[in-house]
Order: sequence, then C-alpha cells, then structure tokens
Amino acid sequence: MEQGTAEQQPRTGAWLPARAGTAAPYGDHVVHERAVHERDVPDPAVPGPSPVAAPTGPRVPAQAPRPQRYSVRGQVLTALRQALLSGELAPGELYSAPALGERYGVSATPVREAMQQLAGEGAVEVVPNRGFRVCERSPRDLAELAEVRSMLEVPAVVRLARALPPARWEELRPLAAAGVTAAAHGDRAGYAEADRVFHHALVSFTGNRHLVQATDDLLRRTQWPAGGARLRTADLLADASEHTALLDALIAQEYAVAERIARAHLSVARHPH
Repeated sequence: MEQGTAEQQPRTGAWLPARAGTAAPYGDHVVHERAVHERDVPDPAVPGPSPVAAPTGPRVPAQAPRPQRYSVRGQVLTALRQALLSGELAPGELYSAPALGERYGVSATPVREAMQQLAGEGAVEVVPNRGFRVCERSPRDLAELAEVRSMLEVPAVVRLARALPPARWEELRPLAAAGVTAAAHGDRAGYAEADRVFHHALVSFTGNRHLVQATDDLLRRTQWPAGGARLRTADLLADASEHTALLDALIAQEYAVAERIARAHLSVARHPH
C-alpha cells in the first residue's frame, strides 16, 4: 500500500459464560481458526472422490484471483484507523476520499466505504460534497463514554469473576502480554488494537453478543485522539499493566480487588484514550 502524504483540505471548523473469542469483532470479517480447521478435515465415514492422475503436460500458471472489494476496503480501513490513532489525520481537519485514495493507491470508492464505517464509529463526520472531518473529543465526551463503559463492563467482570475458574482467565494472558509489548514500544496504534482485542475477549466470556458489540463500539469511540494529544510510553504501559493486574486478581479469586481494578481502569482519569 502506497504510503504517501495526503493533501489535506483547509480546516473548516439464565446466563452461561462463553469461551473467549467466540464472538467476532464488531465490523470485522473473522473466522475462528478452529472452525476453519474442523471444516477442512474430511469425515472418514464419508467416501471422498476418486484420485485423479496428475497431468503430464507442462504446468500452466493459474491466474491470480482479483482482490475482493471487502479485502481492499478492510486494508484501507486498517490504514485509516492507524492514521487516526497516530494523529496523522488530525482532529478537526477535512479530508477528501480522492486525495486519501491517491495516498493509499486505491480508488476513492473503498476509501468512502471505510470512512462511512468510521463515521458510524464516531471517528469522523460526513461533510456533504466535500469529504470527511475528523471528530474532536472534548473532556466531557470522554468522561461520558468512560461512565457508560464502566456501567457495562464492571458488572460483567463482577459476574464473570465468580462464574469462571482461574484457568479460563489464563486464556487472556497472551492478549495482555501483547498489549504490554506494544505499549513498551510506544506503539499507540498497536496498543489500541491490543486493548480492543483484550476487552473484546473478556466481554465475550459473557456469551452476550449485544453486550460485546456495544462495548466494542464504546471502546472504539474512546480511542480516537482528543485534540490530537500524543500519549507517552509511560501512559500506555500504565494502562497495559492494569490488564495484567486484573487477570492476577481474577485468577487469585480476589473479587473485590478485581472490581476495584476494573473501575479504575475504565475511569477517564486513568484510561489514556
């Protein structure tokens, strides 16, 4: 994907816990690896097709399949999210789909499609006949988003803490470690994705798809830069370490400690988004 610089337009102003990862991330096309494997393994009880002899003539290279629309759009969406998180696409600025398409080496159509999804996530707003303006987050916006997230996720953690055995929480260790690694490198975009994956997997334990979708959407909305602020590596590490501390408390079955950590982690004062 071409990494040029886009020309910016002027500023214009009964409940059972599920296994982690069973619900697909909001807005993404994901197929669980286990499901793919099990689908591809033939059933020994069902006779397969008869073997076909290999051709003896020269091999003719097969024509490469053309990229599917959703694949291009997904790549553009990922690139735009990274640009938003890094501050390359600045809050308050207006960007056109053709200019961004030229930047990424694609037509304007997948850019518009990706931007429409980002508009639904609250990252940008549509400016008719002009393009898309990056939204700005006020302190009040962030406080209200943090409050709603806390109202949804903390009760979920409290219920799950008493419902799941410690071994289930251990499944989230690699996700927490990925967040620490990204934070240690100062990779804001990488940490934002690791943070999203961790919270998605945690809430997925509830088995409630609507709760997963709602919390995914809320987290996305908190991740866009507020006024273009750039976070220090120490801020990212502090947030990432709370994932590890939360798992430690849940595995030790220290329910009050786990609840306290979850509330602090989701508060606007401690959360770096």
